[in-house]
Amino acid sequence: MRQVLPPEYLDLGTEELEHRIQQAKAALRKRVVILGHHYQKDEVIRFADYRGDSLKLSQLAAREREAEYIVFCGVHFMAETADILTTAEQKVLLPDLAAGCSMADMADIDEVEECWDVIKGKYPDQEIIPITYVNSTAEIKAFCGRKGGMTCTSSNARAVFEKVIGEDKIILFLPDEHLGRNTGLECEIEAEEIFLWERREQDRGDQFEDHEMRAQELPVIAPRLILWNGFCSVHQRFTLEQINRARTKYPGIKVIVHPECEHTVVANSDLHGSTEYIIETVTRAPAGSSWAIGTEINLVHRLAQENPDKKIVCLNETVCMCMSMNRIHQPHLLWTLENLVQGKVVNQISVPSEIAAEAKLALERM
Repeated sequence: MRQVLPPEYLDLGTEELEHRIQQAKAALRKRVVILGHHYQKDEVIRFADYRGDSLKLSQLAAREREAEYIVFCGVHFMAETADILTTAEQKVLLPDLAAGCSMADMADIDEVEECWDVIKGKYPDQEIIPITYVNSTAEIKAFCGRKGGMTCTSSNARAVFEKVIGEDKIILFLPDEHLGRNTGLECEIEAEEIFLWERREQDRGDQFEDHEMRAQELPVIAPRLILWNGFCSVHQRFTLEQINRARTKYPGIKVIVHPECEHTVVANSDLHGSTEYIIETVTRAPAGSSWAIGTEINLVHRLAQENPDKKIVCLNETVCMCMSMNRIHQPHLLWTLENLVQGKVVNQISVPSEIAAEAKLALERM
C-alpha cells in the first residue's frame, strides 16, 4: 500500500534536504544501498551508490549482501526485479509507489494468458517461445518462466532472439512492439512474418471478444514473430521528421537512438542501442563531434554536462521526460531514508514467492 509523503517534507529547502539526506546515509552506512536509474533527475541520482539501467542495478544490488535495505530510485518493475534477485532478508523500497511504467502496465497478465491460448489453439504444431523485455512486471516475467521462455534487455535482445529462432518456432515478444520489431528485422525475420497482436483497450469496447474472433485475426500461415503492441511513451515521441530537422540544423551531426523507438526512426539513425551503449558511444566519441540523441531528456542533459567538448542535443527539441521516473525527488528520498534510520520500512516492494521463483527462471535463462 502506498504511504503518503508527509507534507512537511515538501516545505524543506534544497540545502536542508541535501544535508539531511547525507546525514541519513551516514547514519545507515552499509545497511543501505541507493540505486539510481539513468533517467532520474540529477538532484536524486547524485545520492546514488550506483547508477545504471534497470537490470544492471538489480544485479549490483544482489551483490551487496551486507545491505539490509535497497532503495531503488526508478520505477515499480525495476524494484520488483531487485526484490527477485536479492535475498529474502533484504528489503527493497521504492520512494514513491506512483513511479510506474506505462509500457510495463500495457501487458496485463490475463490478456497475455488469453493471447497465449489463442495462439496455441491456432498453431497447435508450432512451439511458442515467450520473450519479455525486462521492462515488464514480475507477473509477465513469471509467465515467460512458466512457459519455457526468458527475458531480454535492449543490449542482448538480438542474441536472445538468435538463441531461439527456428523453423517451427513462434516468438511471442512482450511488451514493447518496437524493440521486438527492430530486433526481429535485424535477425532477418521478414516484415510479412511479423504479426502485431492488438491488446485490448478499455475505450474500444472489445472486452467481450471470444477466442474464436481473436484467432481469426491471426494469419493462416504461422508468423515467426508475434508482437504485443505496447510501447514506451518517451521513445515513441521521436520521429523521422526530427532526424531530418536535426541534420539540417546541425550539418554533420550523428543521430543515435534507443531501440524502443519506432522502426523508421531506428532505420534512419546513424546508430542505435541500449542506454549503456548510447552513454559509452557518446562518451568515447572524439572531441568536437556532434550528437542528436533519441532517449530520455535527463540522460541527454547529463551527457551534455559530462561531455562539454561535444555538441549534444535531444533529438526531440520539446521536453521528452519520463514522467513516471520523475515522480521520485529529494523529499521522497529523504523521507524513505529517515524512516529507515528510525527503524521503519516504507513503500516496500515484495514479490510473492511463487511469482518470484518463475520470474527468476526467465531471468536466468537469459
